[in-house]
Amino acid sequence: MDTRSSKVAIVFTLVMVIMVEEASAHWWSLASPRAPLTNMTAYRTEMCDADGVFSRNQKALCKRYHNHMEFVREGALNGIGECQHQFSDHRWNCSTVKDNSVFGNVLDIGSKEIAFAYAVASAGVVHAVTKACQTGHLECGCTTKPRPKGLQPDWSWEGCREDTSYAYGFAQEFIDAHERDNLSPRGRKAKARKAMNLHNNEAGRMTVVRSARPACKCHGVSGSCNMKSCWNRLPDFRSIGQVLRQAHIDSVDMRITKKGQIKVRRPARHGSTKADLTDLVYIEASPDYCHKNIRTGVPGTRGRECDKKSRGADGCGLLCCGRGYSKKKVVIYKECNCKFQWCCTVKCETCKEEITKHICH
Repeated sequence: MDTRSSKVAIVFTLVMVIMVEEASAHWWSLASPRAPLTNMTAYRTEMCDADGVFSRNQKALCKRYHNHMEFVREGALNGIGECQHQFSDHRWNCSTVKDNSVFGNVLDIGSKEIAFAYAVASAGVVHAVTKACQTGHLECGCTTKPRPKGLQPDWSWEGCREDTSYAYGFAQEFIDAHERDNLSPRGRKAKARKAMNLHNNEAGRMTVVRSARPACKCHGVSGSCNMKSCWNRLPDFRSIGQVLRQAHIDSVDMRITKKGQIKVRRPARHGSTKADLTDLVYIEASPDYCHKNIRTGVPGTRGRECDKKSRGADGCGLLCCGRGYSKKKVVIYKECNCKFQWCCTVKCETCKEEITKHICH
Protein backbone atom coordinates (compact mmCIF):
# COMPACT_ATOMS: atom_id res chain seq x y z
CA MET A 1 0.00 0.00 0.00
CA ASP A 2 1.47 3.39 -0.99
CA THR A 3 1.79 6.37 1.39
CA ARG A 4 -1.26 8.15 -0.06
CA SER A 5 -3.44 5.07 0.39
CA SER A 6 -2.15 4.62 3.95
CA LYS A 7 -3.09 8.21 4.85
CA VAL A 8 -6.56 7.76 3.38
CA ALA A 9 -7.03 4.55 5.36
CA ILE A 10 -5.91 6.23 8.59
CA VAL A 11 -8.24 9.19 8.07
CA PHE A 12 -11.14 6.83 7.27
CA THR A 13 -10.42 4.81 10.42
CA LEU A 14 -10.36 7.95 12.58
CA VAL A 15 -13.67 9.15 11.11
CA MET A 16 -15.24 5.75 11.80
CA VAL A 17 -13.96 5.79 15.41
CA ILE A 18 -15.42 9.27 15.95
CA MET A 19 -18.73 8.18 14.44
CA VAL A 20 -18.88 5.13 16.74
CA GLU A 21 -18.05 7.24 19.79
CA GLU A 22 -20.75 9.77 18.86
CA ALA A 23 -23.30 7.01 18.36
CA SER A 24 -22.52 5.27 21.66
CA ALA A 25 -22.29 8.47 23.71
CA HIS A 26 -25.30 9.15 25.87
CA TRP A 27 -25.89 11.92 28.38
CA TRP A 28 -27.59 9.44 30.74
CA SER A 29 -24.10 8.21 31.62
CA LEU A 30 -23.73 11.34 33.77
CA ALA A 31 -25.63 9.29 36.36
CA SER A 32 -23.05 6.50 36.27
CA PRO A 33 -20.62 6.34 39.20
CA ARG A 34 -17.93 5.62 36.60
CA ALA A 35 -18.56 8.91 34.80
CA PRO A 36 -15.52 11.25 34.92
CA LEU A 37 -17.70 14.06 36.28
CA THR A 38 -17.05 13.33 39.95
CA ASN A 39 -17.33 16.84 41.35
CA MET A 40 -20.32 18.39 39.65
CA THR A 41 -20.36 21.55 41.81
CA ALA A 42 -16.78 22.32 40.77
CA TYR A 43 -17.55 21.41 37.18
CA ARG A 44 -14.80 22.39 34.78
CA THR A 45 -15.52 23.30 31.19
CA GLU A 46 -12.92 20.92 29.79
CA MET A 47 -14.81 17.96 31.30
CA CYS A 48 -17.52 18.57 28.71
CA ASP A 49 -15.18 16.96 26.17
CA ALA A 50 -15.07 13.64 28.03
CA ASP A 51 -15.53 10.70 25.65
CA GLY A 52 -18.65 8.58 25.78
CA VAL A 53 -20.84 11.10 27.61
CA PHE A 54 -22.07 13.78 25.22
CA SER A 55 -22.68 13.99 21.50
CA ARG A 56 -20.92 16.70 19.48
CA ASN A 57 -23.50 19.47 19.94
CA GLN A 58 -24.12 18.48 23.55
CA LYS A 59 -20.44 19.10 24.26
CA ALA A 60 -20.82 22.66 23.00
CA LEU A 61 -24.00 23.16 25.04
CA CYS A 62 -22.28 21.67 28.09
CA LYS A 63 -19.58 24.35 27.89
CA ARG A 64 -22.19 27.08 27.47
CA TYR A 65 -24.36 25.82 30.33
CA HIS A 66 -21.69 24.15 32.48
CA ASN A 67 -23.43 25.27 35.70
CA HIS A 68 -26.54 23.34 34.60
CA MET A 69 -24.77 19.98 34.36
CA GLU A 70 -25.22 19.22 38.05
CA PHE A 71 -28.96 19.31 37.51
CA VAL A 72 -28.81 17.39 34.24
CA ARG A 73 -27.04 14.68 36.22
CA GLU A 74 -29.67 14.91 38.96
CA GLY A 75 -32.39 14.56 36.32
CA ALA A 76 -30.69 11.50 34.83
CA LEU A 77 -30.33 9.93 38.28
CA ASN A 78 -33.98 10.60 39.09
CA GLY A 79 -35.11 9.28 35.71
CA ILE A 80 -33.13 6.04 35.97
CA GLY A 81 -34.17 5.58 39.60
CA GLU A 82 -37.83 6.09 38.73
CA CYS A 83 -37.54 3.67 35.83
CA GLN A 84 -36.16 1.03 38.21
CA HIS A 85 -38.93 1.74 40.72
CA GLN A 86 -41.75 1.51 38.18
CA PHE A 87 -40.41 -1.73 36.67
CA SER A 88 -38.94 -3.31 39.81
CA ASP A 89 -41.35 -6.24 39.74
CA HIS A 90 -41.36 -6.80 35.97
CA ARG A 91 -39.31 -9.08 33.75
CA TRP A 92 -37.42 -6.04 32.48
CA ASN A 93 -36.51 -4.14 35.62
CA CYS A 94 -34.67 -1.25 33.97
CA SER A 95 -31.35 -2.85 34.85
CA THR A 96 -28.21 -0.89 34.06
CA VAL A 97 -24.80 -1.98 32.84
CA LYS A 98 -21.34 -0.71 33.64
CA ASP A 99 -20.59 1.02 30.33
CA ASN A 100 -21.61 4.54 29.28
CA SER A 101 -24.69 3.32 27.43
CA VAL A 102 -26.36 2.88 30.87
CA PHE A 103 -28.91 0.32 29.65
CA GLY A 104 -26.67 -1.60 27.27
CA ASN A 105 -27.63 -3.15 23.92
CA VAL A 106 -31.31 -3.22 24.83
CA LEU A 107 -31.27 0.49 23.91
CA ASP A 108 -30.92 -0.53 20.27
CA ILE A 109 -34.42 -2.04 20.31
CA GLY A 110 -37.15 0.55 19.70
CA SER A 111 -39.52 -1.03 22.24
CA LYS A 112 -42.12 0.52 24.52
CA GLU A 113 -39.81 0.02 27.51
CA ILE A 114 -37.07 2.09 25.89
CA ALA A 115 -39.72 4.68 24.98
CA PHE A 116 -40.41 4.96 28.72
CA ALA A 117 -36.70 5.25 29.52
CA TYR A 118 -36.24 8.17 27.11
CA ALA A 119 -39.35 9.92 28.40
CA VAL A 120 -38.64 9.55 32.11
CA ALA A 121 -35.02 10.72 31.74
CA SER A 122 -36.14 13.78 29.78
CA ALA A 123 -38.81 14.48 32.40
CA GLY A 124 -36.17 14.17 35.10
CA VAL A 125 -34.12 17.01 33.62
CA VAL A 126 -37.12 19.35 33.34
CA HIS A 127 -38.12 18.58 36.92
CA ALA A 128 -34.59 19.03 38.33
CA VAL A 129 -33.88 22.27 36.44
CA THR A 130 -37.27 23.70 37.42
CA LYS A 131 -36.50 23.03 41.09
CA ALA A 132 -33.03 24.55 40.69
CA CYS A 133 -34.59 27.71 39.25
CA GLN A 134 -37.15 27.90 42.04
CA THR A 135 -34.53 27.51 44.80
CA GLY A 136 -32.16 30.03 43.22
CA HIS A 137 -29.40 27.54 42.38
CA LEU A 138 -29.77 28.65 38.76
CA GLU A 139 -30.53 32.17 37.58
CA CYS A 140 -33.34 31.38 35.20
CA GLY A 141 -35.25 34.62 35.06
CA CYS A 142 -39.01 34.63 35.34
CA THR A 143 -41.72 34.05 32.76
CA THR A 144 -45.05 34.93 34.35
CA LYS A 145 -47.78 32.53 33.34
CA PRO A 146 -51.34 33.77 32.93
CA ARG A 147 -53.65 33.59 35.91
CA PRO A 148 -55.48 30.23 35.96
CA LYS A 149 -59.18 30.26 35.27
CA GLY A 150 -61.40 29.75 38.32
CA LEU A 151 -59.02 31.41 40.78
CA GLN A 152 -60.98 33.74 43.06
CA PRO A 153 -60.49 37.46 42.27
CA ASP A 154 -59.20 38.32 45.75
CA TRP A 155 -56.45 35.68 45.62
CA SER A 156 -53.07 36.94 44.45
CA TRP A 157 -51.28 35.08 41.67
CA GLU A 158 -47.51 34.73 41.87
CA GLY A 159 -46.61 33.24 38.54
CA CYS A 160 -42.83 32.96 38.94
CA ARG A 161 -42.56 30.01 41.28
CA GLU A 162 -41.71 26.62 39.82
CA ASP A 163 -42.28 27.89 36.31
CA THR A 164 -41.37 25.15 33.84
CA SER A 165 -40.83 27.40 30.79
CA TYR A 166 -37.08 27.82 31.18
CA ALA A 167 -36.44 24.21 32.20
CA TYR A 168 -38.49 22.93 29.28
CA GLY A 169 -36.58 25.08 26.77
CA PHE A 170 -33.19 24.09 28.14
CA ALA A 171 -34.05 20.39 28.26
CA GLN A 172 -35.38 20.49 24.70
CA GLU A 173 -32.22 22.11 23.36
CA PHE A 174 -29.79 19.92 25.31
CA ILE A 175 -31.44 16.49 25.20
CA ASP A 176 -32.63 16.62 21.60
CA ALA A 177 -29.13 17.65 20.47
CA HIS A 178 -28.19 13.99 20.84
CA GLU A 179 -30.66 13.10 18.08
CA ARG A 180 -30.05 16.21 15.95
CA ASP A 181 -26.36 15.31 15.67
CA ASN A 182 -27.47 12.40 13.51
CA LEU A 183 -28.48 14.67 10.62
CA SER A 184 -29.20 12.06 7.96
CA PRO A 185 -29.96 8.63 9.40
CA ARG A 186 -29.74 5.96 6.73
CA GLY A 187 -32.66 3.66 6.18
CA ARG A 188 -36.34 3.75 7.10
CA LYS A 189 -35.78 2.11 10.48
CA ALA A 190 -33.05 4.58 11.50
CA LYS A 191 -35.26 7.52 10.55
CA ALA A 192 -38.18 6.03 12.47
CA ARG A 193 -35.99 5.47 15.54
CA LYS A 194 -34.81 9.07 15.47
CA ALA A 195 -38.43 10.26 15.25
CA MET A 196 -39.38 7.88 18.06
CA ASN A 197 -36.64 9.18 20.37
CA LEU A 198 -37.48 12.83 19.70
CA HIS A 199 -41.18 12.22 20.29
CA ASN A 200 -40.62 10.37 23.58
CA ASN A 201 -38.19 13.05 24.77
CA GLU A 202 -40.96 15.58 24.18
CA ALA A 203 -43.56 13.34 25.84
CA GLY A 204 -41.48 13.29 29.01
CA ARG A 205 -41.01 17.06 29.02
CA MET A 206 -44.67 17.81 28.32
CA THR A 207 -45.78 15.40 31.05
CA VAL A 208 -43.89 17.56 33.55
CA VAL A 209 -45.21 20.82 32.10
CA ARG A 210 -48.81 19.60 32.15
CA SER A 211 -48.47 18.28 35.71
CA ALA A 212 -47.94 21.75 37.21
CA ARG A 213 -50.93 22.83 39.28
CA PRO A 214 -51.86 25.97 41.22
CA ALA A 215 -51.02 25.74 44.92
CA CYS A 216 -52.26 28.30 47.45
CA LYS A 217 -51.31 29.45 50.93
CA CYS A 218 -53.53 31.27 53.42
CA HIS A 219 -52.57 34.55 55.08
CA GLY A 220 -54.38 36.37 57.87
CA VAL A 221 -54.70 36.77 61.61
CA SER A 222 -54.93 33.45 63.48
CA GLY A 223 -55.26 31.52 60.26
CA SER A 224 -58.35 33.41 59.16
CA CYS A 225 -57.28 33.10 55.53
CA ASN A 226 -58.32 36.64 54.65
CA MET A 227 -55.80 36.49 51.83
CA LYS A 228 -54.43 33.73 49.63
CA SER A 229 -51.34 33.74 47.47
CA CYS A 230 -51.11 31.12 44.75
CA TRP A 231 -48.40 29.86 42.45
CA ASN A 232 -47.62 27.04 40.05
CA ARG A 233 -46.18 23.95 41.72
CA LEU A 234 -44.90 20.64 40.41
CA PRO A 235 -45.79 17.35 42.06
CA ASP A 236 -43.01 15.08 43.31
CA PHE A 237 -41.23 13.07 40.66
CA ARG A 238 -42.85 9.83 41.77
CA SER A 239 -46.22 11.19 40.60
CA ILE A 240 -44.75 12.02 37.20
CA GLY A 241 -43.25 8.55 37.00
CA GLN A 242 -46.68 7.04 37.60
CA VAL A 243 -48.19 9.10 34.79
CA LEU A 244 -45.46 7.96 32.41
CA ARG A 245 -45.89 4.36 33.55
CA GLN A 246 -49.53 4.54 32.50
CA ALA A 247 -48.42 6.08 29.21
CA HIS A 248 -46.14 3.06 28.76
CA ILE A 249 -49.10 0.74 29.25
CA ASP A 250 -51.08 2.75 26.68
CA SER A 251 -48.12 3.28 24.30
CA VAL A 252 -48.79 3.04 20.58
CA ASP A 253 -46.97 1.40 17.70
CA MET A 254 -45.82 4.00 15.17
CA ARG A 255 -44.44 4.25 11.68
CA ILE A 256 -42.92 7.15 9.82
CA THR A 257 -44.35 8.55 6.59
CA LYS A 258 -42.31 9.55 3.55
CA LYS A 259 -42.57 13.14 4.76
CA GLY A 260 -41.02 12.17 8.09
CA GLN A 261 -44.24 12.44 10.08
CA ILE A 262 -45.24 10.00 12.82
CA LYS A 263 -48.38 8.00 12.21
CA VAL A 264 -49.70 5.40 14.63
CA ARG A 265 -50.52 1.94 13.28
CA ARG A 266 -53.71 1.78 15.31
CA PRO A 267 -55.77 4.49 17.04
CA ALA A 268 -54.25 5.73 20.28
CA ARG A 269 -56.17 5.66 23.56
CA HIS A 270 -57.83 8.95 22.63
CA GLY A 271 -59.05 7.51 19.30
CA SER A 272 -56.77 9.57 17.05
CA THR A 273 -54.45 8.28 14.35
CA LYS A 274 -51.91 10.87 15.45
CA ALA A 275 -49.84 10.57 18.60
CA ASP A 276 -50.56 13.12 21.31
CA LEU A 277 -47.63 15.07 22.76
CA THR A 278 -47.68 12.93 25.91
CA ASP A 279 -48.20 9.56 24.19
CA LEU A 280 -45.28 7.16 24.22
CA VAL A 281 -44.53 5.60 20.84
CA TYR A 282 -42.46 2.60 19.78
CA ILE A 283 -41.41 0.98 16.50
CA GLU A 284 -40.52 -2.59 17.55
CA ALA A 285 -42.11 -5.30 19.65
CA SER A 286 -40.56 -5.86 23.06
CA PRO A 287 -37.96 -8.64 23.17
CA ASP A 288 -38.24 -11.78 25.27
CA TYR A 289 -37.12 -10.55 28.68
CA CYS A 290 -37.29 -14.08 30.15
CA HIS A 291 -33.96 -15.40 28.93
CA LYS A 292 -30.51 -13.85 28.95
CA ASN A 293 -29.45 -12.62 25.53
CA ILE A 294 -26.01 -11.08 25.14
CA ARG A 295 -26.76 -9.74 21.66
CA THR A 296 -29.84 -7.77 22.74
CA GLY A 297 -28.51 -6.95 26.20
CA VAL A 298 -31.43 -8.64 28.00
CA PRO A 299 -30.25 -10.00 31.40
CA GLY A 300 -33.13 -12.47 31.79
CA THR A 301 -34.94 -13.27 35.02
CA ARG A 302 -32.85 -16.21 36.27
CA GLY A 303 -31.80 -15.49 39.86
CA ARG A 304 -34.48 -12.84 40.43
CA GLU A 305 -36.51 -12.95 43.63
CA CYS A 306 -40.23 -13.54 43.10
CA ASP A 307 -43.33 -13.41 45.27
CA LYS A 308 -44.88 -16.85 45.63
CA LYS A 309 -48.24 -15.44 46.74
CA SER A 310 -48.57 -12.77 44.02
CA ARG A 311 -50.56 -13.25 40.84
CA GLY A 312 -49.10 -10.08 39.36
CA ALA A 313 -45.96 -9.41 37.35
CA ASP A 314 -43.76 -10.14 40.39
CA GLY A 315 -45.36 -13.55 40.98
CA CYS A 316 -43.19 -16.62 40.58
CA GLY A 317 -45.32 -17.86 37.70
CA LEU A 318 -44.90 -14.78 35.50
CA LEU A 319 -41.50 -13.51 36.60
CA CYS A 320 -39.86 -16.95 36.32
CA CYS A 321 -41.47 -17.48 32.90
CA GLY A 322 -42.71 -20.96 33.83
CA ARG A 323 -39.22 -22.27 34.65
CA GLY A 324 -40.02 -22.75 38.31
CA TYR A 325 -38.25 -21.45 41.41
CA SER A 326 -36.34 -22.60 44.45
CA LYS A 327 -36.56 -21.70 48.13
CA LYS A 328 -33.70 -20.06 49.94
CA LYS A 329 -33.39 -19.50 53.68
CA VAL A 330 -31.88 -16.13 54.52
CA VAL A 331 -30.99 -14.66 57.91
CA ILE A 332 -31.71 -10.96 58.33
CA TYR A 333 -31.10 -8.59 61.22
CA LYS A 334 -33.55 -5.86 62.13
CA GLU A 335 -34.35 -3.50 64.98
CA CYS A 336 -36.83 -4.77 67.56
CA ASN A 337 -38.10 -4.20 71.12
CA CYS A 338 -37.70 -0.46 70.69
CA LYS A 339 -38.24 1.64 73.83
CA PHE A 340 -38.49 5.37 74.33
CA GLN A 341 -35.82 6.77 76.67
CA TRP A 342 -36.48 10.00 78.55
CA CYS A 343 -35.43 12.36 77.11
CA CYS A 344 -35.42 12.03 74.03
CA THR A 345 -34.12 8.95 72.28
CA VAL A 346 -35.37 5.58 71.15
CA LYS A 347 -33.24 2.54 71.91
CA CYS A 348 -33.73 -0.72 70.06
CA GLU A 349 -32.33 -4.22 70.20
CA THR A 350 -31.10 -6.09 67.14
CA CYS A 351 -33.03 -9.26 66.44
CA LYS A 352 -32.16 -12.11 64.10
CA GLU A 353 -34.88 -13.51 61.87
CA GLU A 354 -34.85 -16.28 59.30
CA ILE A 355 -36.96 -15.70 56.21
CA THR A 356 -37.67 -17.67 53.04
CA LYS A 357 -36.97 -16.16 49.62
CA HIS A 358 -38.10 -17.60 46.31
CA ILE A 359 -35.57 -17.41 43.48
CA CYS A 360 -36.34 -17.96 39.79
CA HIS A 361 -34.66 -20.86 38.00
